[in-house]
Amino acid sequence: MVADLRADLPETWERFITGCVLSGTPVYHVKHIVESLTGRVEIEHLSENTLGSLNPNQIYFKIKRIVDWLGAFAVLVLLLPLFLVLALAIRLETPGPALFRQRRVGYRGTLFTLYKFRTMRAEDDGAMAEKEKAITRDGDERITRIGRVLRRTRLDELPQAINILSGEMSWIGPRPEAAVLSRWYEGELPFYPYRHIVRPGVTGWARVNQGHVAAVSEVHEKLHYDFYYIKNFSPWLDLVIFMRTIRIMLTGFGAR
Repeated sequence: MVADLRADLPETWERFITGCVLSGTPVYHVKHIVESLTGRVEIEHLSENTLGSLNPNQIYFKIKRIVDWLGAFAVLVLLLPLFLVLALAIRLETPGPALFRQRRVGYRGTLFTLYKFRTMRAEDDGAMAEKEKAITRDGDERITRIGRVLRRTRLDELPQAINILSGEMSWIGPRPEAAVLSRWYEGELPFYPYRHIVRPGVTGWARVNQGHVAAVSEVHEKLHYDFYYIKNFSPWLDLVIFMRTIRIMLTGFGAR
């Protein structure tokens, strides 16, 4: 049975629901059913996680940090030849550095420098507004040929293993936004900074469900997914995200 357990129900319905529980019939709150079916948390107010607190599970938080560090170390050691090949290919196609650096907002709202393989031309775009530079649109002419392949396969994200080793990021969590965009979203969307209560990730629940977004209306939708992840912060959800990320790397879903 599914019911709105927060509604002011008549006594007859309360007795009926109580009878269902006593008879062994499962009774679920409608909000939890909607969340489990959609993978989203409606943003009406700050929502507690599965332990009844606004803070994620601290035990798993520490375990996740150890797993992240070991995974990042392994990636940097084992994939070093691939890193060198990709860096050389990027330098040969267009002039400029192989790595792209950008200030992003991370854990607890702190700023850090995020590393990615450069996928756009390193030409002077000084005429563009700072916010416009940070937004990648469909068919963006700044993206190089190699860059399109890297974005589709998500290989451009690999250098973020450096950010994970330094404790600035996790493999899985809400995607960190550019500082200029984060300030914009904070001014437009209530509770937006709450997504910074966990370390940002290379991939995340919103990323595998929605793909890349930038408009305020789309970011508002992304918050529903980010809050669902924080509320259900667990190794099981991380495993689901990991498997979906593998599929996305093969299909290119959500790439720009």
